[in-house]
Amino acid sequence: MKESWSSLDTLETNFRPLVVIELAKGTKEETIEWFTKRIVDKKANGGAQLLIKPLVTENGDENIYLVGASHLRLLLGAETVGLVKECNDNSMRAFTYSSRKTFKDFADDNQNFLTMSECQYIIKHELENLRAKDEKMIPGYPQAKLYPGKSIVRRLLTNGILVQIFPLHDREELKKLRHTWYGQVKIGYQPLDEIRCYFGETIALYFGFLEYFTFALIPMAVIGIPYYVFAWEDYDKYVMFATFNLLWSTVILEVWKRICAVMTYRWGTLLMKRQFEEPRPGFHGVLGINPVTGREEPVYSSIKRQLRIYLVSVPFVCLCLYFSLYVMMIYFNLEQWALDYHEENKSSFSSLMLYVPSIIYAVVIEIMNRIYRYAAEFLTSWENHRLESSYQNHLILKVLVFNFLNCFASLFYIAFVLFDMKLLRQSLATLLITSQILNQFAESLLPYWLQKRHMKKMKKRMHSLKMDTDLSLVEQVNSEKEMGTYFGTFDDYLELFLQFGYVSLFSCVYPLAAVFAVLNNITEIYSDALKMCRVYKRPFAEPTANIGVWQLAFETMSVISVVTNCILIGMSPQVNALFPDSKMDLILTVALVEHLLLAIKFVMAFVIPDKPRDIQIKLAKLEFESLEALKKQPEWTACGRDAVESCARIQTKSLLFTL
Repeated sequence: MKESWSSLDTLETNFRPLVVIELAKGTKEETIEWFTKRIVDKKANGGAQLLIKPLVTENGDENIYLVGASHLRLLLGAETVGLVKECNDNSMRAFTYSSRKTFKDFADDNQNFLTMSECQYIIKHELENLRAKDEKMIPGYPQAKLYPGKSIVRRLLTNGILVQIFPLHDREELKKLRHTWYGQVKIGYQPLDEIRCYFGETIALYFGFLEYFTFALIPMAVIGIPYYVFAWEDYDKYVMFATFNLLWSTVILEVWKRICAVMTYRWGTLLMKRQFEEPRPGFHGVLGINPVTGREEPVYSSIKRQLRIYLVSVPFVCLCLYFSLYVMMIYFNLEQWALDYHEENKSSFSSLMLYVPSIIYAVVIEIMNRIYRYAAEFLTSWENHRLESSYQNHLILKVLVFNFLNCFASLFYIAFVLFDMKLLRQSLATLLITSQILNQFAESLLPYWLQKRHMKKMKKRMHSLKMDTDLSLVEQVNSEKEMGTYFGTFDDYLELFLQFGYVSLFSCVYPLAAVFAVLNNITEIYSDALKMCRVYKRPFAEPTANIGVWQLAFETMSVISVVTNCILIGMSPQVNALFPDSKMDLILTVALVEHLLLAIKFVMAFVIPDKPRDIQIKLAKLEFESLEALKKQPEWTACGRDAVESCARIQTKSLLFTL
């Protein structure tokens, strides 16, 4: 018997709280009644058909609500969001309720078929898709306007009625994960499958990439140590090291694609079909009709958006870049002052003063990066992008351009304008080490100390109220709602991207960069694990098949590193001595070597497949089976059959070529 949304019973005896909704204190009763009714209403009536209960506290406040769902509701929701699960024949397929018996470990009484993070993701999806129907405003708040299709949750958040929505931790599972993840210092792989089950694919992929990148840096670190110790000034000896570095950067990025494909296939996200992307919750405009879907949704002129981008955002970014260069010139004035001071005094103190300008500049860079990040987020939101993917692409582009110039402009200036290799080594080392220390302190140590201090105060308050110090549900919710919010992997990937730049752009000048990167990343794994488990609220899981636009960012950095290293080697006295009569021959030789290395990089990127052969075969098999099943449908026409068979033949030829 096929289940439908209308047949779902919203009452369940074993209520399992999964998500917490915190409303503002003093929220009007009619607003609460309307909002909770929309959450429990049937899908046919525009509701989410979920379960909701108030969290009754000691002081009687009822501004916190717990949201759950029946087992049947979650299964139907899994089909709606397109979750992919493993079948009894070990293949991966999109879950459907009608074929639920064919999936591994499924049983009607098995409440653990869906992981807790998957259940929370389904609830988040349903809450975010609560849309206004005929309401003109939020009941009780005439200023909070609504129109058909407007996201109710977004409107409640922007008007301060809804404080936050977050998923609950599973205390027992978190305790097990902490023990296997960072509870003991050991050399080994992270429990990525367990991390994925608890936090979702996006966070698991970040930790997988961090671990992979750390192991990939070890050969560079091992080779760099003897170069640093025995051949510091002989730049011609760095040709082999720089060449290895350039080929290494290509290989590790291509191999990562393959490892990523294996992991995401096992997790099911490689096969997830992306539904037609709906407008992001922050998108606003005049209500109109989408010409593609025919649905009512906000419409905003693309011309207005382009004007905002080119007349406001672009000039603002250029102004920030100019300010960054201005600060850089101040740094060089400080460097000159420190050098003059050292020349006059020749003391141990004056030697230490040589590093002060670089340290100050590194701190200023971090401060500027963080301030600019907030400005970039505000501007990108103000541009009013319709899709979340478009919003993220414009935000990442703004941040990467500024961070690249802010962090590396001084190094390029020292290398290619001042031609001071000693100062370049000193500045690179100082910037790299200082930025790593600051990031570790700001991202992990400081939040952990603040959170621990808050927990001590809360336990004292509970003890003074003679409450049970064991974390009951009420205490768990009260403690977790005060935790910081994890805003995603953006800053974590950005830190790795800048680190990759420090390691690859000037590798022939400072081979020890890879050594410091390895040491930092080892501590980063533990500190990031600590902050995910102890410092921040549990984030909602987000299915993903790869690291997205960051893959392109790393590949672009590796291409730039080819150019910089070739020029640096060409500038060395030893290489210049080979062309005493003609500088043009030197320039042509460097350009030829650079083009040759770039050609080798692109050939390697083309030759190494993005997916292993067995994954390609499994994907092709699933595509073939879905086409065969589609052809058996009664409404299948001859025209449609011929078109799909033609498409299938093209895909098969493409697969055979890659295999």
